[in-house]
Amino acid sequence: MRDPNQRITTFSRDGLRFDVTDAGPLDGEVVVLLHGFPTDRTSWERVSARLHDAGLRTLAPDQRGYSPGACPRERDAYRLEELVADVLALVDASGRERVHVVGHDWGGAVAWLVACNHPDRVATVTVLSTPHPAAMARALKATLEQKRKSWYMAAFQLPWLPERTFAAGFHSLLTCSGLPSEDQRRYAARLARADALAGPINWYRAARGSHVGAHRLEVPATYVWGSRDPFLGRTAAELTREHVGGDYEFVDLDAGHWLPETRDAESAAAILRRVARGS
Repeated sequence: MRDPNQRITTFSRDGLRFDVTDAGPLDGEVVVLLHGFPTDRTSWERVSARLHDAGLRTLAPDQRGYSPGACPRERDAYRLEELVADVLALVDASGRERVHVVGHDWGGAVAWLVACNHPDRVATVTVLSTPHPAAMARALKATLEQKRKSWYMAAFQLPWLPERTFAAGFHSLLTCSGLPSEDQRRYAARLARADALAGPINWYRAARGSHVGAHRLEVPATYVWGSRDPFLGRTAAELTREHVGGDYEFVDLDAGHWLPETRDAESAAAILRRVARGS
């Protein structure tokens, strides 16, 4: 492990290099921030500033398919077990035995899996928007609501067409979903091209071939969900409680999907409560 008092700008795993924003007090407890689709590590800027003010250190990576040095072409390179292993490599690079893990959207799914499968490396977990994977699977089978909200997941299984379609409609699609225009412009600058979207969309394609399971969670956890989320419905949100065995808080906000960008104060407050209770 590295010296825990040195800044991290990159870390490597299996020949891939990931870019990281390391900020806040060097001696603070470490919070790993995992972004979702189709955003990047800058999605956490508003939240992380509040965490720094509270004395926490944050590590926000551009994940696999988003970091220029970590964009393999093969679909199987984006299986969930690879995404989880990337996070563990960052934890190793931090020099800490255990960290607090926070995720949004796809980053939230990875955060659940890291905490479920590697509780020895995770002090607490806070997830924004995304339900526990087992709760999501149950909701997809049980409710028409979640099937309707998740239509794009099936569409993303097609070859090459999703990248071209999403790139062409990047701004309009994200406007409809409620993402602020200033954030759209920032993400579009690096992702609104078919070639740049290939890796991020491969997350969806590779998920079906993944072999990592979502066990019952025993790590202290907080789940923050927006009741107006166009992608993730109430059934999965409420079922999440049944898959968490330890200390748990469910925060139900009158909000949409993009919580790090639009509800940074409430998101940061939930993270800080969880860190305080789990430390």
